Amino acid sequence: MFELARTPPAAVTNAIWPAASAGGLVLGLARNNEELEAIQRLRYQVFTDEMNAVFPDTADGLDVDHYDTWCEHLMVQEVDTGRVVGTYRLLTPANARNAGGYYAESEFYLAGLGDLKQEIVEIGRSCTHPDYRNGAVIMLLWSGIASVVQQLGLRYVLGCASVSLRDDGAAAAEVWRRARDILAASPDLPRLVPRHRYPVERLDDVLPGRVPALIKGYLKAGAQICGEPAWDPDFNTADFPVLLDAQRMDARYRRHFGMR
Repeated sequence: MFELARTPPAAVTNAIWPAASAGGLVLGLARNNEELEAIQRLRYQVFTDEMNAVFPDTADGLDVDHYDTWCEHLMVQEVDTGRVVGTYRLLTPANARNAGGYYAESEFYLAGLGDLKQEIVEIGRSCTHPDYRNGAVIMLLWSGIASVVQQLGLRYVLGCASVSLRDDGAAAAEVWRRARDILAASPDLPRLVPRHRYPVERLDDVLPGRVPALIKGYLKAGAQICGEPAWDPDFNTADFPVLLDAQRMDARYRRHFGMR
């Protein structure tokens, strides 16, 4: 693994999981098939075993797809055990061309991005082991994303933010309310059109719902939801297109990630 950053043991001393109380976490990029397989196994455990997602290319307990070959894979490991406990994958403009397009293009028409497509890193397949969902892992992963964006001299981060529909759409309705406000207040924001639109007009505005923590984090960092959601039948989720302009990222996050 090519190492990017570490958290010292003190950073996780008060965590609720016992497995990491004696050690820290390390962030890096997967550099061999063994590390990639460990990432794909974690994704299977989270997406299929936990979330009941069904993928056509899944085999032998691994979540594998066409894009994996062309992506850089961020991974967070326990220092003491080497266990992979968090991951994101990143697809650059050059590798997107080699892959036949961004993953997001399977869900959205990206014509609204125009020339921005040449300055985009796409992020996706984010997951964290259930023992580590206190924020430490995701912050390490975001620091890795910020580092890659800076090193490549790119400006934008694009992703499909998934909201589970297992709560009858309550959370998706709350996210859509936020999205409508963002779209109304940002006439210059690129608009992405879903290929298989989720019928937002059917969302029940009465049901109480919460914005998922990951999307809340994106919005706090300065990301914007730039269109209606697509329906992802594999995950049974409403997927919202999210775009972050690194130059307009919240100043606190820029300082935290060491961005110039």
